[in-house]
Amino acid sequence: MAFSELLDQVGSLGRFQGLQTVALVVPIMCLAAHSLVENFSGAVPSHRCWVPLLDNSTAQASAPEALGPEALLSVSIPPGPNHGPHQCRRFHHPQWQLLDPNATATNWSEAATEPCVDGWVYDQSTFTSTIVAEWDLVCDSQALRPMAQSIFLAGVLVGAAIFGRASDRFGRRLVLTWNYLHMAVWGTATAFAPTFPVYCLFRFLLAVASAGVMMNTAILLMEWTSEQTHTLAMTCNALGYSFGMVLLAVAAYGLRDWTLLQLALSVPFFLFFVYSWWLAESARWLLITGRLEKGLRELQRVAAINGKRAVRDALTKEVLLSALQEELSVSQAPTSLGTLLCTPGLRLRTCASTLCWFAFGFTFYGLALDLQALDSNIFLFQVLLGVLDIPAKIGSLMLLRCLGRRPVQAGSLVLAGLCILANVLVPLEMRYLRSSLAMLGIECIGIAFTCTTIYTGELFPTVLRMTAVGLGQVGARGGAMLGPMVRLLSTHHPSLPLLVYGAVPVLSGLTALLLPETRSLPLPDTIQDVQNQAVKKATPCTREHAVVKSTQL
Repeated sequence: MAFSELLDQVGSLGRFQGLQTVALVVPIMCLAAHSLVENFSGAVPSHRCWVPLLDNSTAQASAPEALGPEALLSVSIPPGPNHGPHQCRRFHHPQWQLLDPNATATNWSEAATEPCVDGWVYDQSTFTSTIVAEWDLVCDSQALRPMAQSIFLAGVLVGAAIFGRASDRFGRRLVLTWNYLHMAVWGTATAFAPTFPVYCLFRFLLAVASAGVMMNTAILLMEWTSEQTHTLAMTCNALGYSFGMVLLAVAAYGLRDWTLLQLALSVPFFLFFVYSWWLAESARWLLITGRLEKGLRELQRVAAINGKRAVRDALTKEVLLSALQEELSVSQAPTSLGTLLCTPGLRLRTCASTLCWFAFGFTFYGLALDLQALDSNIFLFQVLLGVLDIPAKIGSLMLLRCLGRRPVQAGSLVLAGLCILANVLVPLEMRYLRSSLAMLGIECIGIAFTCTTIYTGELFPTVLRMTAVGLGQVGARGGAMLGPMVRLLSTHHPSLPLLVYGAVPVLSGLTALLLPETRSLPLPDTIQDVQNQAVKKATPCTREHAVVKSTQL
């Protein structure tokens, strides 16, 4: 694990790490907004059938002048289940008899109505345009709207499966740069999609690239910081998602047209793509995979940015070969996804960490069921969601430093599950208590997300780290896709969905107790490092003095 000492020599918390964190976290804010943008771009406005008496100037001219819009609406559209105008049906012909003050519901029949064969009229007081109004995703087509979000989640799952392994093979920065470009292209193309199927295709491709951005951002931050500063760097990464929620609400409030909102969130990725060419590749990955020349250049560059020019001049290829001799000899063995499942020291870590990722994605939807009742103002609700997440992320920084990874991972998941299970016993009339439990649960999920991101990176060696993170992301997106299906259990009993949503994180949290503690341990570089790692504290490195002495030449 000599790279940790090399990193300390060139600077593990300096100007370079600060600039890198800003450059990597800003795109995460836009990415988080993309993930939730359909809360606004896919909002369902109030709507009714298009009817001639109200929406055709010629027909309006033939209507009695004494009748106002409300009267014309009542004779053209039947009342709906909520006592307002029906959103999916209209009368074949105007029912003038309904204007009689003594008229009742028996004055018309279902046979006198028909579907909205001429389309719909949408309320534009909140949004001037949404994908729902663009392609009439209402009534018989209302199932297409959640399908679009499921397709997006499927894209993230596919991207996690592809780019986890690709990053271990081709490098973190190269894959990240490629994904920035793809997010810019497909995000912009989405705004100009001519049909709903094309829109779903572009969103799928955007989601595939977003998975690569999420994973490589986290790993680059982790691999360029020491074990003492991992928590701080990853908390900054997690805060990017929280600020992204707030950014989305602000952007959506100012841009009420879904195409403009989509462009506002996508065009910045062209800028991210351009400056990503100046980002540093992970020197840890370069050295462990035998790319010594490139790894040396990156270390020298970081030392110069951090103001350690003497260290930069002292670093040579011979110094690296001497310091990393054991890692270079061991890491040449080929690795694959099967290595995670077949190696005794990695099998348990892989299964338990993937289950934690699954519980995170799955549980989020469980909590969302109760959070929907917090406020009817969609903009305020989105801001509240982001603001509530910020103290959870900051609190996780202190908890991870004081308690360690394993107890925080287990405790946050178990507590989130208990909050959901508690709502099974709380009557629906006690809205504020249910909302308070839901908010506490979302705080715990925020802590669990931060901890899972850090913990997974520390559990696995450099040669397999991105593969493991990719597998975890697959688990999270699989949970997110499975989550909505659990709601179907409410047909058997209203409490069954909450019982399942609560049980999964509790069981996953208990499983996390089987994982080893990694607080203050150096990142493992090889599989041998993992197998030799102590559970509670790091074994003193026998090559430490050689590294320090070599870098002082």
